[in-house]
Amino acid sequence: MEENKDINNQEQEFNPKKKEQIAGPIESINNFLSVLFDFREDTDHRATIDAIKADIPFKGATAWILIFAVFVASIGLNADSTAVVIGAMLISPLMGPILGLGMSFALNDIDTFKKSLSNLGIMIGLSLFASFMFFYFFPLSEDTSELLGRVSPDIRDVLIAFFGGLALMVARTKKGTIASVIFGVAIATALMPPLCTAGYGLAKGNFPYFFGAMYLFIINTIFIALASFIVLKLLKFPMHKYANAAKRKRYATIATITGLAVMIPAIFTFLRVFNESQIELQIKNFIKNEVKEIENFQLIGDPELDIDEKEIKISFFNEVTDGERNLLSNQLNSKEYYKIKDFKLRIKGSDTKSFDLITSAYKEKRAELQESKNIISGLQKQISDLQETISDLNNRIEQDALNKNKKVIAFSRIAKDAKIRYIDIEKIDFANVLSSKDFIKIDTIPIATIKWNVRLPDSIISPKERELRTWLQKELSLDTLFIKRGN
Repeated sequence: MEENKDINNQEQEFNPKKKEQIAGPIESINNFLSVLFDFREDTDHRATIDAIKADIPFKGATAWILIFAVFVASIGLNADSTAVVIGAMLISPLMGPILGLGMSFALNDIDTFKKSLSNLGIMIGLSLFASFMFFYFFPLSEDTSELLGRVSPDIRDVLIAFFGGLALMVARTKKGTIASVIFGVAIATALMPPLCTAGYGLAKGNFPYFFGAMYLFIINTIFIALASFIVLKLLKFPMHKYANAAKRKRYATIATITGLAVMIPAIFTFLRVFNESQIELQIKNFIKNEVKEIENFQLIGDPELDIDEKEIKISFFNEVTDGERNLLSNQLNSKEYYKIKDFKLRIKGSDTKSFDLITSAYKEKRAELQESKNIISGLQKQISDLQETISDLNNRIEQDALNKNKKVIAFSRIAKDAKIRYIDIEKIDFANVLSSKDFIKIDTIPIATIKWNVRLPDSIISPKERELRTWLQKELSLDTLFIKRGN
């Protein structure tokens, strides 16, 4: 028994040492994490407040910088240039009033809130007007990818704005502001491009573009301000002091109510956008795993989603049977697609029987077309051969006539030569006409009938006729030749 007591006493003596050994590593880890993540000691309250307030005013150089940033961003959207759009984000002064709104809520500073809100409103109005004027006079030939990326915000835009705002405020509150972080947040949150896209929507009368882009800008604004509010509250920045206690309490109440009025829609916006993103993701998985797995199904375009009406419209190139429609509807109701199980599936099939039928019809028509081309080619060759035969026969006739010393006129050759010499001739006839003056004696008179271009004046035709008669007499070996004008 005494030995057992000694052992127990020894264990009790060693237990405190064991506790110290266990507590040592935990305390070291806590100290390490505290040094790694605690940035309160590195915060400059006064400098941070002064820096944010200095960026709120909108006048003079800031106004011109904003206008130039709008034009740069608009040109980037017009040219579909990512680099130019990024440049506009960096020079835009829109971030100042937004941080001022977040700070005014956190510090209960009603004067800063009024200044931030009024300056932000003026900036938004001027940005919309400048972008509207740009796109009114320099309209896009087509909607670019840079522009289309700003008309349909999703959950990623919310997260980018929130975490970007957190990073920005942490960098702002640090002694010796980290400029690279500020530039990075300006690029990531992209405040200027949505405003320019909204101006484009106004200039083109495309109000879905306008409301979609303004929705994205409002999301960025709210969550950046919310992030700045959270950081300043965590760092316990001093509240704004008022000489009158009642006034301080009243402004604190106003700030609290306004803050809640902003935060509640922000939370609902986050939940709504997150829900829409989940729905779109499950629809993509449904199309990939269920629809595309069906053999010989050919989709036409992307599915059309109507979240409000809870409908998914899918168009197929193939004919879709009732059994296939029921199969897809049953698969949509599975647990895997819990976000869209209540959606109605609207399936539109093609009027054609099958893709193979159209393919075979296309091949048949193509074969018929090739056969028609072969027939036409053969007929063209026959026509060419006949033309050569006619030409050979004419030459043989003329040659036989010359060999027999008959005065047969090589009319085809003379007609061609006449047309070459006198391009204004439209028609030429030649004939030996029997004529009698005393009605006893009969003479043979060679007559060439010429039809000239009607636009040719008589002053030009007369000398040409004399030249033509001389030339024809020589070619036909005639002593006499009469020229007559034809109709």
